Amino acid sequence: MSFLDEADRRRKELDDRHRPWRSLTLTGLLDDVAAWFPGRPFVITEQETVSYGELARRSAGLARGLIERGVRPGDRVALVLPNGTDMIAARFAVARAGAVAVPISFRLHAGELAGVLGQARATALITMEQFREIDALAALDRIVPGWDSEPDRPASTVPELGLIITVPDGGEPRRPGALALRELELGPRDDLDAELAARAAAAAAQDLATIFYTSGTTGLPKGVLSTHDMELRSAYGSAYARAFEDGRRILFALPLNHVFAYVEGLLAAMLVAGSVVVQPVFDPAESLAAIERHRVGEALFVPTMSLAIVEVARKSSFDLSSLHSVMSAASSAPASLWNDLSEVLGVPQLVTAYGMSETSAATTFTRPGGPVDDLVHTVGWPKPAGIAGEAALDGGLAEYKAVDQVTGADLPRGREGELVARGPIVSPGYFEQPEATAAATMPGGWLRSGDLGYVREDGALVLTGRAKDVYKCGGELVMPTEVEACLTRHPGIAQAYVVGVPDPRMGEVGCAWIVPAEQAELDAEEVIGYCRAELGRFKVPAYVLFTTAGKLPLTVSGKVQKFKLAERAAGELTP
Repeated sequence: MSFLDEADRRRKELDDRHRPWRSLTLTGLLDDVAAWFPGRPFVITEQETVSYGELARRSAGLARGLIERGVRPGDRVALVLPNGTDMIAARFAVARAGAVAVPISFRLHAGELAGVLGQARATALITMEQFREIDALAALDRIVPGWDSEPDRPASTVPELGLIITVPDGGEPRRPGALALRELELGPRDDLDAELAARAAAAAAQDLATIFYTSGTTGLPKGVLSTHDMELRSAYGSAYARAFEDGRRILFALPLNHVFAYVEGLLAAMLVAGSVVVQPVFDPAESLAAIERHRVGEALFVPTMSLAIVEVARKSSFDLSSLHSVMSAASSAPASLWNDLSEVLGVPQLVTAYGMSETSAATTFTRPGGPVDDLVHTVGWPKPAGIAGEAALDGGLAEYKAVDQVTGADLPRGREGELVARGPIVSPGYFEQPEATAAATMPGGWLRSGDLGYVREDGALVLTGRAKDVYKCGGELVMPTEVEACLTRHPGIAQAYVVGVPDPRMGEVGCAWIVPAEQAELDAEEVIGYCRAELGRFKVPAYVLFTTAGKLPLTVSGKVQKFKLAERAAGELTP
């Protein structure tokens, strides 16, 4: 039997055995799987293996604690945690309490974190104490002075934030006055259990589940609204498109504050009672060792990770016989990568995909087991809704078309334009940002992607570039205006313009063009060091080039032509 035949068989099994999932919430799904397979491994880390039953019980205990401490339905609860059991248990506890999760990258600096917490109007925060070189408590001290000891705190930059819970890095909490996550967890209690039951009964699939933060065209963070229904539809469509077998075991080091790991890894695995092998940071040797140790079936990577994995695997002798699938997506990849993944890792099923936070992760997939040409030249076809009888979803979970960037007029298949999408997994907009929502949407419910491409005659999507200035560094979106705003706060910098330039490992990296202030003496390392102290690592420019105001390429109206700066940078940086 060919794999394409096997994929069809698996998809039929998914449809035949799966209950009508549209009525489910996130915790409804967890409780169902825990009832069917209580002892089956769910979350696997290097420290522990947690079953579905254990995770369901722990999330219920944490939800009781949240309710007792005043978390109400609809409240925003921010999560600043690395990948691991605590992150996943807290995620489901927030949903169980009827609240909205706001997962945030733990790599953000204090000012960036304060901005997201404030915009989300977070009332509660669950945060790590420290992870590697990142001191989260020091950031809290700057954002909310006296958070761990003062009954009446002085004014903070996040006025609505009242409840703060920390996750110690082993041992006792570093701050005696802090509420630790394990202290939040409560056992069964009649009053709290009655409230949990009432909130579960009131929950609806269309309720807001998550606010995902992503950089926007203004450079300010935008909170993408995501419902339970959107997330579960998308996850099921992904499991269906990738033809999951029962119990699929998926490895990823991608952060769970992003839709990629969360939807394509965590939620998709749950739909076949599978397991996730989660790593807090990416290390290619550790990933390969974990695939061997835990008998992983599928791995999720961005192309920069895939390149590193191939490089290490060539020099190693890991047993990768369990690995039958790799999903490598989120940025462009060199054509040679697909052959390398197949030959070096021995993986028969390779897929790539396309999507964004606003579309609940991937909306298109190449066919597992399909030809390499599809991987090289397309990002696949709209993923199916699955579920027999879903006649209302004729267009799948999301449909695409290309439009003229200026007029918004529809373009025929094969003509390049800005790609726009609509469907049941497309976000309705941004949290309390009506102007941003209006700018991103078109009549008929179409979402502007900001990406250039076209739809082939056979329905496959082809990407050709990006309409916006955003570039992707290692799969992370970087908005140049945000970096420029940081740079121009430096007293020695008069003007700054950041462009993305190609990089063989990261896909793209930032190059900052700097016009120094009068009489300022700067060098590239000083500028890069300044950015490292103010910005998340992926936002820090890899290169700094100096120029004068008179040499900046300008339009007739006086605007800097960034595409010319990008061309000039590529020329100067080419050996």
